[in-house]
Amino acid sequence: MSEAQAEHHGPKHPYHLVDPSPWPLVGSIAGGLAALGAVLYMHDQGVWLLPLGLLAIVLVMIVWWRDVIREATFQGHHNPIVQLGMRYGMALFIASEVMFFVAWFWAYFDAWLFPKTATGYQWPPVGVEVFEPFGLPFLNTLVLLLSGCTVTWAHHALREGDRHGTLVGLALTILLGAGFTALQAYEYSHATFSFAWQEGNAPGEGGIYSSTFFMATGFHGAHVIIGTLFLIVCFFRAYLGHFKPDNHFGFEAAAWYWHFVDVVWLFLFIFVYFASV
Repeated sequence: MSEAQAEHHGPKHPYHLVDPSPWPLVGSIAGGLAALGAVLYMHDQGVWLLPLGLLAIVLVMIVWWRDVIREATFQGHHNPIVQLGMRYGMALFIASEVMFFVAWFWAYFDAWLFPKTATGYQWPPVGVEVFEPFGLPFLNTLVLLLSGCTVTWAHHALREGDRHGTLVGLALTILLGAGFTALQAYEYSHATFSFAWQEGNAPGEGGIYSSTFFMATGFHGAHVIIGTLFLIVCFFRAYLGHFKPDNHFGFEAAAWYWHFVDVVWLFLFIFVYFASV
């Protein structure tokens, strides 16, 4: 086929129409398995399905990211018009995540600002010993805010063509994200209140405080883990030279997500740890 014929048969628009992919369907099945496995685990029905579902999710992430990286880096489909649409999509995704956290804050504010009989008409509820805000939570806040600085440094270095600075900034951000997760796990292990409802209804055994606390901070922790995975992928892509100073939307999307995680934590620290004590 001549060059003229290839141009004639090529696309007549700047948009990229993705090829049919099995990964959305397979990913939804993997997520369903993980959710069902979590429910069975919480009801003491066995743990085998949960790791199977999580493993399936990881495998889908690997092959799906592989396809997107191939489209962006090697096939050149992510032109400026396509990237503009992806930016709108990422912004809408983060907006949906904001509303997701609004639900947890709404539940927390309702219990905090309008205490009821079950809490002894006070907040925190009678008998619940909460965390000291300026202890471990404040340290975690500093860790996460510092990670926001390092990811911004990495982004600036990438735009300036400084590959070494990009890699160092990303590595520090990944380490700080992992450190935040480890500190939060340590904090959870020392909580005086329990997520699960237990027989006896003693103070701290389940109830609205522990439910709203663990749901809000736990889902944020899950987002930190997901964001850390995003940044790990970006680190290896930067190492392999996939990003260019004027073409690195994959990194930008990860940085946007990480800054969103930072801002959500600030609200959690202010309202869940500090203001409501």
